[in-house]
Amino acid sequence: MESRILSSGPTIPRLTKPAGRINTIAVSSLATLNTTGGNLIWGRQLRPSLLNLNFSSPSPLVSTPAKRARNVLKPSAATASDSGGDAAPESFLAKNPWLTTGFFFFMWYFLNVIFNILNKKIYNYFPYPYFVSVIHLAVGVVYCLGSWAVGLPKRAPIDSNLLKLLIPVALCHALGHVTSNVSFAAVAVSFTHTVKALEPFFNAAASQFILGQSIPITLWLSLAPVVIGVSMASLTELSFNWLGFISAMISNISFTYRSIYSKKAMTGMDSTNLYAYISIIALFVCIPPAIILEGPQLLKHGFSDAIAKVGMTKFISDLFWVGMFYHLYNQLATNTLERVAPLTHAVGNVLKRVFVIGFSIVVFGNKISTQTAIGTSIAIAGVAIYSLIKAKIEEEKRILSSLLSI
Repeated sequence: MESRILSSGPTIPRLTKPAGRINTIAVSSLATLNTTGGNLIWGRQLRPSLLNLNFSSPSPLVSTPAKRARNVLKPSAATASDSGGDAAPESFLAKNPWLTTGFFFFMWYFLNVIFNILNKKIYNYFPYPYFVSVIHLAVGVVYCLGSWAVGLPKRAPIDSNLLKLLIPVALCHALGHVTSNVSFAAVAVSFTHTVKALEPFFNAAASQFILGQSIPITLWLSLAPVVIGVSMASLTELSFNWLGFISAMISNISFTYRSIYSKKAMTGMDSTNLYAYISIIALFVCIPPAIILEGPQLLKHGFSDAIAKVGMTKFISDLFWVGMFYHLYNQLATNTLERVAPLTHAVGNVLKRVFVIGFSIVVFGNKISTQTAIGTSIAIAGVAIYSLIKAKIEEEKRILSSLLSI
């Protein structure tokens, strides 16, 4: 690097090696560095104009070993003072980051509750979950394409190798999404979310028996209340039917495999672009079964019955907004995870499920038995304990890994 600097710049007096021991040529004075070039960055080629050396300084040319540690290039005092003077004052949100994080949590909860309520209202007059699932993804894809068009965010490039990694993730995402909606259409929202509380159990089982990871006994014990609570709630659920129960279970398995494939497809792409590509692939996966399974019924009487019940304007408006709420709450959930520690996000996810179950019971007036209420409470408590223990284990692994890398 030095040869490139000296050959391309202005003529610099040749330094001859004087008699005696000369160990290092020292920069004459740190204050004589040209400060117009900004801070020096190691590892990059520096232009000669950035090194305005003054060889007439009385500083000694011989540097003893004791002084070598002090001969380190640093930003000059003038540069530091200039950058400090030009820096903008810290904003109110920068001083209080908890406000931004709190807003993310609030919007995540709010959009999720609104989505679940509006989604169930649609199924009450338009019971076609495969078609509605396509609408959810289609609205989100249009939103992503519009965001890319205006550069918010800038579209990340994708190649064939990344596409091969994302296809299994998108397939599991599509299957889990469709079966969740089949369950939502068949049974009460509160019951579907109670069954979906079993998802941590399937995650632990997959990690132990498929990925070969060792799951601590404390995690398995924390899952016992979840299984017991879901069983109690299912036995006395007034809206119970096998289609809703099995669909929710398939959704749990699908999202478990989505998590497994997501770990294998870890890339440097940001979460917004990654979720957009997964949504696009999942949309193409969901369209064929919707056409095959529900297409003839929709054309025969599905659309006409819905329009007759609520009108064309409300029907289209409901489909648009439920798709928008679905995409935004998923995106906000990802953005919230990026802002907080895993433990905080785990607790937030449990509380979100409590909010959804509670609001759905109030809004739809679902009657639940005492045993169902107790079972649901036990299941949610079990999920909370599991999430806390798992987050603590992950945090300990992260700290240990950082210590080993030092």
